[in-house]
Amino acid sequence: MKVKATLTLLVLGLAVGLSACGRKGPLDTPYEAAVEARREAERNDQPVPPEPQRPATNRPFILDRLIQ
Repeated sequence: MKVKATLTLLVLGLAVGLSACGRKGPLDTPYEAAVEARREAERNDQPVPPEPQRPATNRPFILDRLIQ
């Protein structure tokens, strides 16, 4: 019984620990990620991806009123 409980706690602990893996910080917008990928390619002398287009200004979404 103790072995089963110990294994269960171990598996749960690993699951919680591994689910938190990732990069800590703010999320990148697709535009910011494309700009960064372009800079990194230039630094590493790799083929440069096409220049990303700037996103449109903040367009309201139909559900925005729910969170304001």
